[in-house]
Amino acid sequence: MSISAALLMATLLAVSDAGPPPNVVLIMTDNHGPWTLGCYGNPDIKTPHIDRLAEQGTLFTRAYANNAVCSPTRATVLTGLMPCQHGVHRYLGGNGVQVGPQAYNTLEEFDTIPSLLVDAGYVAGLSGKWHLGGNMTPQEGFSSWITKPHGHSRGFYDQEVIENGTTRIEPQYLTDLWTDRAVDFIDKHHEQPFFLFLAYNGPYGLGGAMRDEIRNRHRDTYTDKELPSFPRTEPQPWNYNYGDWIGDLQIIRKYAAEVSGIDDGIGRVLDKLNEQELSDNTLVIFTSDQGLAGGHAGYWGMGDHTRPLTAFDWTMHIPLILRWPDHILASQRRDEIVSNYDLLPTLMSLVGLNDKLSDEVKYPGRDFSSMLTDEKTEWENVHFYEFENIRAIRTDDWKYIERIHQTPNELYHLTTDADEHDNLYGQPDHAETLLELRRRLHQFFDEHADPKWDLWHGGKSKTDLITAQFFGISNPYHPSGYRPDQQPTPRSAP
Repeated sequence: MSISAALLMATLLAVSDAGPPPNVVLIMTDNHGPWTLGCYGNPDIKTPHIDRLAEQGTLFTRAYANNAVCSPTRATVLTGLMPCQHGVHRYLGGNGVQVGPQAYNTLEEFDTIPSLLVDAGYVAGLSGKWHLGGNMTPQEGFSSWITKPHGHSRGFYDQEVIENGTTRIEPQYLTDLWTDRAVDFIDKHHEQPFFLFLAYNGPYGLGGAMRDEIRNRHRDTYTDKELPSFPRTEPQPWNYNYGDWIGDLQIIRKYAAEVSGIDDGIGRVLDKLNEQELSDNTLVIFTSDQGLAGGHAGYWGMGDHTRPLTAFDWTMHIPLILRWPDHILASQRRDEIVSNYDLLPTLMSLVGLNDKLSDEVKYPGRDFSSMLTDEKTEWENVHFYEFENIRAIRTDDWKYIERIHQTPNELYHLTTDADEHDNLYGQPDHAETLLELRRRLHQFFDEHADPKWDLWHGGKSKTDLITAQFFGISNPYHPSGYRPDQQPTPRSAP
């Protein structure tokens, strides 16, 4: 071992009392509901490798995203912060902050999972979708970097990718390309602690990508399947677009094939970890950025595909599976409500770096690592959500959705109305419940929101807004109001 490698290992051992720190593989899919996976009960879509991951680890049945769209949820997973804290309120549009002269990293001023791990001696690699700005060059300590110029997916073949600082048209199936680079990264760095962010841009479920023919290895598997796990429902009146996709077999089969294509890739990553004898010392986390309805409750798409914007469960509900042999229980299913903003404190605790989180940051998340070993955990089942002009609180039985500058507010009794069709807001019988939920919702955001990015109290946004007219904001960061030539607020020292 070289002197530099020995020093690196000494640094890492110093932050872990239980031996060498684990490698971390964070696998994130795009617009992906857990209802598509066999381990979550789907009988139609083939996902044997994700199911294997669940058998070897702990699966959360009620994990939720704090936002409806890609950039805010990714920013939240990586920073542990809400949009009113990190300022990324909507998906980043084309060009702008992603590529070109105004491009910048929207997370620059924050500690993130990759920056914290790199500061502690890990090597970090990104393979797949970034969608957080400054896409042309590695950000947040990543030294290996292949991504897309933009966040949306026009297709999965003959698409633009960024690698080694240049953009090219990549003819290969993108799902396989991201997997190829991921296993290459593991091969290259198998002798040192690493963080791999494998961020698939599928299954996606939206736009022109779904109208392309199935070209991956699952074409024949689904070409004549009816796939009844996709509900055939009447579109709800709130559907802004995509309602006519409900029951469309071409769309349904394409989405199923993309899910199985991702499953193939995850199988290759798990096999590579086994081949390099790294499985026992690698924490694997599988999740998605946000959910997607495939006909559920009368919707197709996410919470930005309704007017007004929504905070329904089908846009929140995400898969979440964690595996680390001998440290996380196998074949365990947990029914507690956990949030994507809980991932950062939980991950930092698992790798022995929770003391690196700044005491000056008001993290909204909670460490659920004790659940992974079946320790007794004091836990309140509550989740908070924020998407531009809507905020919501979800408990075991209730959901309250509040809007600013727009109506209606909503109250749902989830145990009797899982589809959230019967709005009880304003009914006298539920006035006490409503007041308590509203109090807790406002208390949460009063405690955590940063005035700079708190839209509800005059703050700004690093992104365009679908509801810009309600806030008197029009394209606030084009050109960027947080320019790359300005000195960012430095992250806390390691």
